[in-house]
Amino acid sequence: MNPGLVLASTSPFRRELLQRLALPFDTCSPQVDETPKPGEGPNAMVARLAEAKARAGARQKPDHLIIGSDQCAELDGQILGKPGDHQRALEQLTAASGRTVVFHTGLCLLNAVTGEAQVDVVPFKVRFRALSPEQIDHYLRKEQPYQCAGSIKSEGLGIALFEAMEGDDPTALVGLPLIRLCTLLERAGFRVV
Repeated sequence: MNPGLVLASTSPFRRELLQRLALPFDTCSPQVDETPKPGEGPNAMVARLAEAKARAGARQKPDHLIIGSDQCAELDGQILGKPGDHQRALEQLTAASGRTVVFHTGLCLLNAVTGEAQVDVVPFKVRFRALSPEQIDHYLRKEQPYQCAGSIKSEGLGIALFEAMEGDDPTALVGLPLIRLCTLLERAGFRVV
């Protein structure tokens, strides 16, 4: 029998993704400071935060397998986090117009009983169309993706801003790489199918 599974996230998008696996799971709110450390690159940051979220979840659910995930966008080596407001989102998407942005999604599966953590980072590249200021403004007013890495809600209208996508796991773009998660769950002895 599988141990209990917990998604350490308040994201409705991650919850919807995990529901695709048709596995019973709970959620919890991991209170984690998401501020990047000085000099920390995108892969190191999302790996650290994914594990920190899983460990925070383990304090609430100490006898479960805990899933932690974190995502950031990167443009020219600069981390694009959650914009928080319209102006910052406008700046992010203007900079991304006609260019390639890499979304880095950190994933951690933590066995709260043993403390063993499996941590991985799944990249996903997106090439943006050349966007007019009007297109960007229309998108932002319609979607309001102010709590989404890089100002993109790809599961909604954000897909219309893309020219091409490249990656091994399309669910990584939304914030929870299910293909990689299935591998981590199986390694932990958790039966997925």
